[in-house]
Amino acid sequence: MTNWRAVGYGFVVMIVAGLLATLAPIVGHIGAGLIGGFVAGYVAGGGIGSGLWHGLLAGSVGGLVVTLTLAVLGGLVGLVGGPIGSLLGSAGVLVVGLFVTVLFAIDSALAGAIGGVLGD
Repeated sequence: MTNWRAVGYGFVVMIVAGLLATLAPIVGHIGAGLIGGFVAGYVAGGGIGSGLWHGLLAGSVGGLVVTLTLAVLGGLVGLVGGPIGSLLGSAGVLVVGLFVTVLFAIDSALAGAIGGVLGD
């Protein structure tokens, strides 16, 4: 059973760490995914499988929210180029964002598995 509270905590930590990673690029956005996934797995507990699942969900939700936000912003910026510019701007951001979502999900799942073991 999914512990949505754990996923929510991991998501919030991931977003906050991602914002800080923008200000301090040494940490990086991959580090934000690792930290958020670890928190989700740790809060959920239940071992490797549970931590992996909750970290994966936290990373996926975080990646999708960031992707959709950037796609909307890309579409708004693309309006300067007219409707075609808006379509191309948001579609390009959406494709790259989906790739980033997969990266967030993978590293968050691995960190979540470690957090799930330590959370017991």
